[in-house]
Amino acid sequence: MDNLDRAIINRLQDGVTVTDNPYAGAARELGITEEELLARIEQLLENNILSRFGPMFNAEEMGGKFVLCAMEVPAARFEEVASVVNSYPEVAHNYERTHRLNMWFVLATETTGQLDKVIDTIERETGIHVYQMPKLEEFYVGLRLAV
Repeated sequence: MDNLDRAIINRLQDGVTVTDNPYAGAARELGITEEELLARIEQLLENNILSRFGPMFNAEEMGGKFVLCAMEVPAARFEEVASVVNSYPEVAHNYERTHRLNMWFVLATETTGQLDKVIDTIERETGIHVYQMPKLEEFYVGLRLAV
């Protein structure tokens, strides 16, 4: 990762303007072309420097639903169950914890009914109960990681 990659990561954490070409303005600010910016983002993803790149949506404001989930997964099945859980595009991220409930992930769906279907399917495919922890109150943290 070079200084330009760092500048790209730092700049894009502040968001982009929603236009027909949302990256053109950011690229101009960075002194590069939009094509170079997009190629560098792709390279950062391919090299696992970035694990995810994309917009953050408030699913509930758009009529959807999201929930924090946890599962108690036997150690011998952890990778297998993680593969099942991670196969769903509705899974935003998935973490292993050193706790009885050792797999935690976030589900975000377009509808409440879709959320229930994904959870039911995960439970059926894995044979393991999915504990749902709905949000009680939302707090805006504004996390920004300078690199």
